[in-house]
Amino acid sequence: MRKRLKFIIIGVELFVLVAVAGIMFNVVHLTSATEGVTKVEIPEEEVRIQEEVKESVEMKGYRNIALFGLDSTVGELTKNTRSDTIIIASVNLDTGEIKLMSVYRDTYLNLGDDTYSKCNAAYAKGGPQQAISMLNANFDLDITDFVAIGFEGLKEVIDVLGGIYIEIDEDELPYVNGYQLSMAVDMGIGYTEVTEAGYQLVDGLQAVAYCRIRAIGNDFSRTARQREVLMAIMDAAQQTDPATLTKAVNVGAQYIATSVDLEDMVELAGQITDYYITDEGGVPTADQRVFADLSCGDSIVTTDLTATASYVHQVLFGQTDYEVSANLQSISDIIAENTAPYIRN
Repeated sequence: MRKRLKFIIIGVELFVLVAVAGIMFNVVHLTSATEGVTKVEIPEEEVRIQEEVKESVEMKGYRNIALFGLDSTVGELTKNTRSDTIIIASVNLDTGEIKLMSVYRDTYLNLGDDTYSKCNAAYAKGGPQQAISMLNANFDLDITDFVAIGFEGLKEVIDVLGGIYIEIDEDELPYVNGYQLSMAVDMGIGYTEVTEAGYQLVDGLQAVAYCRIRAIGNDFSRTARQREVLMAIMDAAQQTDPATLTKAVNVGAQYIATSVDLEDMVELAGQITDYYITDEGGVPTADQRVFADLSCGDSIVTTDLTATASYVHQVLFGQTDYEVSANLQSISDIIAENTAPYIRN
């Protein structure tokens, strides 16, 4: 039970506002905060997990959670919205070690229902249940829980924390300000222009705009920026005071959808400093991806999904000789067959 509760703490910590929910020292404040959370019950039978994966010895002692950043400022958190950010967070329950693995949103995968398209369509098509099933099917995982947040929630939590420190390059400046402008118009708020490059304190809107940059380095650099922001938020949460953390939980709760049991959240007491991020990356890696013009648009295609899934298991669980399930092998073969005529040279 203690390990399961630790998992719930870190699952909420990891996805930004969630970074602040890790210190649950004030039951009164947290009770009011969790009332604003969109709680999603996901029956076990609605999540696709291969039998071989359920019995995997190598993943014992790890808890995995899907983190989704939704392509909307004020949109729905549980359906009809594409997941702009897809991150697998794996927590070693014995050591507190956390590893983050992004899945590039334009990657052509099985959507968890044996249809194929860009993987970010799974959330819009069938909500978190299908998005979780998508991750499990393509990477032989055992995820059953998720945390999702819209852009506005990320902004609000960072602002409560007093901002975060990130490095902004010269060529990123116009894009940070351009995204700020478009989001400010959507939200009906003002914004503060970033005027110089360098390592600096940024507010919530500036940080979200930084996360959304895609023109420089495409989706690969964008997901690296997202992971950079996640780590910066954890740093800020670890250094702030309990009152600020409590406020951040109350403010951010209304922007979260999660399957995590809210009653357990209220009962918990923990320290955010017990956990630390030791590795992060994204798939498909540069040596395992090509590009294709498919009916769903310009897509990333893994050259061998079995190799990509093995890489995921190596990074997250230290498995150097992982053998994929028969079902994943079948998915890999279908992807190769569907995309071969459309690969760009």
